[in-house]
Amino acid sequence: MKVLIIEDEVKTVQSLKKGLEEHQMVVAYAHDGLSGKRLAEAGSFDVIISDVVMPKMTGFELVKNLRESGVETPILLLTAMGATDDKVTGFEAGADDYLVKPFEFKELLVRIRALARRGKEGVLPKSILSFADLEMNLDAKTCHRSGKKIDLTPKEFALIEYLIRNQGRVVSKAEIADKVWDINFDTGTNVIEVYVSYLRNKLDRPFDKKLIHTMFGLGYVLKVE
Repeated sequence: MKVLIIEDEVKTVQSLKKGLEEHQMVVAYAHDGLSGKRLAEAGSFDVIISDVVMPKMTGFELVKNLRESGVETPILLLTAMGATDDKVTGFEAGADDYLVKPFEFKELLVRIRALARRGKEGVLPKSILSFADLEMNLDAKTCHRSGKKIDLTPKEFALIEYLIRNQGRVVSKAEIADKVWDINFDTGTNVIEVYVSYLRNKLDRPFDKKLIHTMFGLGYVLKVE
C-alpha cells in the first residue's frame, strides 16, 4: 500500500512514517500543502493523509484542489479541530474521513485500511438509481427530481445514494457514519443531522411530497407518504 502524508510537523511525519512502514506500507511525505498537492497529482497513492493547518495551502484547500483536478484517491484529514463546522468543511471539500488529534496509531491504521479498501472497489458500473420522482445517475454524478436538476456535494450525493439503496428501511446514524463516511459514530457530533438537513433543503423543501423522514430515536427512512 502506498500512502502520502502531508504534515508540517516534522516529528509527526517521522512517527507516522515509521509506524506505517512497520506495517509494510510505502510512505511519501510533504511538509506543506502545495508540495503535497504536487506529489498527490504526480503519484499513484492508495490513501492520502493530510493535516488541515499547513503552510502555503490548508488541508481544506488541498482537498478541494485535488478533487477539482480529478484526483479521486481517498483522503483522511488530521486536525486538532473537532468542531462540527470544521468536519463539514472538510467533507464538503471532498475529504473521505476525519481524525481529530491526538489519536491512537491503531485507530489511524484502521481508518487507512478501510479507505484503501474502498478506493480499490473502483468506479461504479453504469447505473441509474430511482425512487419516486427522484433519479440519480451514478456515472455522471447527477441527481434530478421531477426532471429538475439538483446540485449535490459529494457527501450529499453519497448519503442520498445510500438512502435510495435502502429505501423503505430505517437506517441509523451509526450505520450512515459507517457506510457513508467510514467512521465510528461519535454521539457528540451532529454532522449527519447537518447533512440530512442539507438534503431536505434541496430534495424535499421545493416539492410537495417529502421523501426523507426522521424516525425519532431510530434514524432516517426514505419513503413516500
